[in-house]
Amino acid sequence: MPLNPAWKKILVIGSGPIVIGQAAEFDYAGTQACKALKQVGLEVILVNSNPATIMTDAQMADRIYLEPLVPERLEVILAKERPDALLPTLGGQTGLNLAMELEKQGILEKYGVALIGCNAETIYKAEDREAFKATMLEIGEPVADSIIVTTLEEGLDFANEYGFPVIIRPAYTLGGTGGGIAKNEKQLRETLHKGLQASPIGQCLLERSVAGWKEIEYEVMRDLADNCITVCNMENIDPVGIHTGDSIVVAPSQTLTDLEYQMLRAASLKIIRALGVNGGCNVQYALNTISKEYVVIEVNPRVSRSSALASKATGYPIAKMAALLAVGYTLPELKNPVTGHTSACFEPALDYVVVKFPRWPFDKFPAADNRLGTQMKATGEVMALERTLEAALLKAVRSLEIGAVGLRVRDAGLWTEIEIENKLAQADHERFFAIAEAFRRDWTIAEVLMLTQIDPFFLHKIKDLVSLERRLSQESLTEDLLKLAKCQGFSDLSIARLSGRTEGDIRAERIMHGITPVYKTVDTCAAD
Repeated sequence: MPLNPAWKKILVIGSGPIVIGQAAEFDYAGTQACKALKQVGLEVILVNSNPATIMTDAQMADRIYLEPLVPERLEVILAKERPDALLPTLGGQTGLNLAMELEKQGILEKYGVALIGCNAETIYKAEDREAFKATMLEIGEPVADSIIVTTLEEGLDFANEYGFPVIIRPAYTLGGTGGGIAKNEKQLRETLHKGLQASPIGQCLLERSVAGWKEIEYEVMRDLADNCITVCNMENIDPVGIHTGDSIVVAPSQTLTDLEYQMLRAASLKIIRALGVNGGCNVQYALNTISKEYVVIEVNPRVSRSSALASKATGYPIAKMAALLAVGYTLPELKNPVTGHTSACFEPALDYVVVKFPRWPFDKFPAADNRLGTQMKATGEVMALERTLEAALLKAVRSLEIGAVGLRVRDAGLWTEIEIENKLAQADHERFFAIAEAFRRDWTIAEVLMLTQIDPFFLHKIKDLVSLERRLSQESLTEDLLKLAKCQGFSDLSIARLSGRTEGDIRAERIMHGITPVYKTVDTCAAD
């Protein structure tokens, strides 16, 4: 049952303007939450500065305020509406920062408003770099060697002691804003200066680089009765060193052993309990698969880009469940609305592969720096669901609307060997296609691995697709070869171009052989 039957009115903070790292996924989360809270009889007040969202449609909340997301305007709304509670975890980093400011200024206490979903202490422990590090060490979870700095001199002292490269992570920012990897003193001075300016509290975490380790994420849910589940885990194809928002992400993880999976799952549950998050939480790890050593990179005590991906990938409505948990419901008493009968305390099982592929705006801004690092540059992403990784990758590439047919972008054939090597060593928005081009030129897995540090499992998958491209261009198109190509995700247009036929010819031949699409639904229960 709800935590406090006296609660009648909830104020929800939206995410504000759409910016890099904070886009439509937060609108999706806010819309889910507002609907869920209204369905259980609560009056919902929404404040958001962005009218170009679904959550600000008139029917989504009982009253909607299109106001600047600043403490002064929030206080006016709180004074007028007198809500019983404030839910900040659906508005991205904007919502958390604003909730902390209202708490610090005593505005929430002044109007008797409870902070739900996560309290001020939870936000502080997760977002303040020093408090986060102390909390992780207190519960025995490893973090990279690091130091909290507020001045350039402190940063230089750390680099002199531990050496380069050094990762800079500003406090209370989204999408890695102001952060980066410094490989020398000049880069450290530049990046740390930006980071200290970007942080609302002028604080940065400098840590020993674990670039090249595997990056893994877990989406976790917890209720007030301390029931916890992991909704989904995700594996970045790109290693640590590239922001997860700029990484190609696969769900569920493809290369973890059961021991590694369970080790990180157990750590995720321990972390969400230690932080006291009541709702959804995203935990990010760096994992050394050789030594089995791992470190906790960061925790987001709110819905995030990854939450939206996990929701769509698994059919588990994370934002909806998080909103209900925030007002006091428990996981066992909630049902998953997708299945209609399984408990919300049931961990989804996937028998398919989900690929998230970022979309960068460099076609519109060709003069911009297209190198990828710890500061997010993607402005959107696509998601593809398929039965195999290869098919999901190809479907995702087709969805990007960049004119790519298969694993080839325009002018890729004109790249020199040096250009390919540079793209592999210093990741940019075309590195994935550069990997495929390298295999077309008979580069070995070992050569590409050395430059990219991408797990050989993924490199073998890309190489297999390139090998199938070669077969389609060199062999006669038999029924078996056509069926194999379709199962691996090749489009009719792609097969036509490789085999020297027309798209209409391929479609007609495919239908003649009875090779037609089959549509499946996401049901959270795999083969159950």
